Amino acid sequence: MAVSGFPSSVEKCSSIGREKHTVVADMDGTLLRGRSSFPYFALVAFEAGGILRLLFLLLASPIAGLLYYLVSESAGIQVLIFASFVGLRVTDIESVARAVLPKFYASDLHPESWRVFSSCGKRCVLTANPRIMVEAFLKDFLAADLVVGTEIATYKGRATGLVRDPGVLVGNKKADALLKAFGETQPEIGLGDRQTDIPFMALCKEGYLVPSKQEVKAVTCDKLPKPIIFHDGRLVQKPTPLMALLIILWTPIGFFLACLRIAAGALLPMSTVYYAFWALGVRVIVKGTPPPAAKKSTGQTGVLFVCSHRTLLDPIFLSVALGRPIPTVTYSVSRLSEIISPIKTVRLSRDRATDASTIKKLLQEGDLAMCPEGTTCREPFLLRFSALFAELTDELVPVAMVNRMSMFHGTTARGWKGMDPFYFFMNPCPAYEVTFLNKLPMELTCGSGKSSHEVANYIQRVIAATLSYESTRFTRKDKYRALAGNDGTVVEKPFIKPNKVMGC
Repeated sequence: MAVSGFPSSVEKCSSIGREKHTVVADMDGTLLRGRSSFPYFALVAFEAGGILRLLFLLLASPIAGLLYYLVSESAGIQVLIFASFVGLRVTDIESVARAVLPKFYASDLHPESWRVFSSCGKRCVLTANPRIMVEAFLKDFLAADLVVGTEIATYKGRATGLVRDPGVLVGNKKADALLKAFGETQPEIGLGDRQTDIPFMALCKEGYLVPSKQEVKAVTCDKLPKPIIFHDGRLVQKPTPLMALLIILWTPIGFFLACLRIAAGALLPMSTVYYAFWALGVRVIVKGTPPPAAKKSTGQTGVLFVCSHRTLLDPIFLSVALGRPIPTVTYSVSRLSEIISPIKTVRLSRDRATDASTIKKLLQEGDLAMCPEGTTCREPFLLRFSALFAELTDELVPVAMVNRMSMFHGTTARGWKGMDPFYFFMNPCPAYEVTFLNKLPMELTCGSGKSSHEVANYIQRVIAATLSYESTRFTRKDKYRALAGNDGTVVEKPFIKPNKVMGC
């Protein structure tokens, strides 16, 4: 029977035997623990529009709050939509929704709502949020079958900041949207969290409210139908109004500090950079015993440091830990990054024979650093290791790299990679942990009959075990298809040879 009176609490909803049932749930405060959508609008504003757009949204948020509580929910949400979206390319908004927002949404999933939502065979989300913001996460990671949200107005591929009819989905408009989506069919369960959700919940056979003041822990990512391995965006923390203000105030200070830190790394002797970084707030933690430098006078070839890949700064911090510059091979970093790099960088061509010849030549000159994953991963996973390195030398030293950032990520799949080192060093107190593992025993190398794939997979497992990470078979192409909608190929430019691909 339809909901009558005040709905019960969601804790009273049974999740057993719901495989053939349909659930319709609100999002903010229901599926998500947080009732405010400001952080997610702030993410769109910053990632698609930049720091000034975030400032505009922050200045508009008091107006949105006043309208929300004193006039209507729809008026307040409309202000947030306008401040965040007006003038942005629709493709940029979709890109942020696909690559950035899922990580933040997934970290705030309500356990009781998810228990009920995930138990049902058909899942629908009815939200006042713009559908363009939430649909990718809900369908890809929560296996939602239908997402009904506010539709934004566009003109020539850009958002106008306005919404299309019937407007922001709040109150009776949610109920109308449910009727339009389901017709005469009555969903079994309706989940909401506020008074304005009751009209659509009344159209369901059962209705349950999610308590607003109850403190609960978010659902862990391993409980999701699909793990979040790849994500993008510059911001580490969810931009609440206070955090957004801190980001805006810190950015000019942080950029100046980043320039100082980069200058110290580029201009000072590598043996002194470790101490300069500590003086400038950059922590470098070294574990394990690194091998001594190769001696060319004795004909000794260099050691190949096989590193896990967190940012394009991995080889630089390896050099800082060793106190001497270690050359590295790259798959097309930005020209700016090459200019400011304190170590020698050599571009590879992705042609196996050419790259093998280049790496062998470099090893004859001394030690070399390489990141065989070919691209970075932020989560506790290691991507598949390219096996080429194992064929070229038996002098292999695995190196486990870990970094810590409190405000900005130092990697991007969608943005300009030339800013990666700046964003990393803009963090108030960034840190790198470099762990040197034991040199690979001769019996485990290709020189003793092991295949290159066996060697690469073994080193991947050793590094993963050291870091308590999970080894995967994902590659660079998987990452860029998930985050950027392409396979990571760089458009040819005059100073780049054909078939270059992004790696860091």
